[in-house]
Amino acid sequence: MPVPRSLVPAAVLALALTATGCGATVETSPTADAKSVTLTNCGKKVTYDKVPERVVTNDVGITELMFALGLEDRMAGFAMPDDKGDLSGVPWKDGYDEVPWLSKDQLTKENVLDARADLVFAGWNYGFREDGGFTPDALKKLGVPSYVLTESCRNGRTDSSRGIMPPLDALYTDLTNLGRLFGVEERAAALIAGFKKRIGEVRAEAPAAGDRPRVFLYDSGQDQPFTSGRFAAPEQIISEAGGTNVLHDVQDSWTTVGWETVVARDPDVIVICDYGDVSAERKKDFLLSYAPLRGVSAVKHRRIFVLDYVDLVESPRNPSAIARLAAYLRTVPQAGRAS
Repeated sequence: MPVPRSLVPAAVLALALTATGCGATVETSPTADAKSVTLTNCGKKVTYDKVPERVVTNDVGITELMFALGLEDRMAGFAMPDDKGDLSGVPWKDGYDEVPWLSKDQLTKENVLDARADLVFAGWNYGFREDGGFTPDALKKLGVPSYVLTESCRNGRTDSSRGIMPPLDALYTDLTNLGRLFGVEERAAALIAGFKKRIGEVRAEAPAAGDRPRVFLYDSGQDQPFTSGRFAAPEQIISEAGGTNVLHDVQDSWTTVGWETVVARDPDVIVICDYGDVSAERKKDFLLSYAPLRGVSAVKHRRIFVLDYVDLVESPRNPSAIARLAAYLRTVPQAGRAS
């Protein structure tokens, strides 16, 4: 998860299912003795000597990338908290039914070794962490290769800042890389084409730059809000939906800012990330009652929209989130918007 930290509409589910080719009917996974594959992951060349057969994933978005590509048969399990909403209605329900749920916490070395994993697919703050020593280098010493979620790649601006490319580019990069690694390039290309088509249709209805509502993403936190800079998925979810992320200039993915920054940028809409022990309703109550936000346009007009956690991290649900947020933003009056 992007520490600290809905069902997709039926039409979008149908699109996702069509784009994946309904699983293995489009392509079959390659045999384990296929030749090695070299990919660029987080700016580095990484060579995988064989096609992984026992992949372990961390968190819902990463897990659903595998499911969307029809790679359940290449998985040994996944780890994720049980606060990610109702998973029974997603296009990849069969994947959740088929693949073992290893842990309701983050992955550990013990999970990986017990599962006899031959690849760990996770991300920085989506499983990989220096605290506890669960890192790609530590796994390499155990003989287990890794693939790092591109949204989470560290960018070198600070010791922990993340994001090396626009969020949707990160999504497409991972789908392309996974397609190559597992020999399902056509399936990956079809999925990406479907996503781009859906997003393009939404973009065509977006308002001009000067008419776009200002949007603040609220993940969690009361003393300081945890939110999204330009390299986390909400950046393009907001922009493709026709809004402007008020923290577009923050060169990080998921990060903390001060409430004074939020007040100064006066968002027209607040998007709540729904997950965890604090419900979206409780988060909304806090925002509406927090005195420093009293003069903010979104609070004055009670313009608060909720998206699920998996909508707002890199995942195959991002296009659906863009469409749903766009429909909401089109209801926001233009008066008072920033140019």
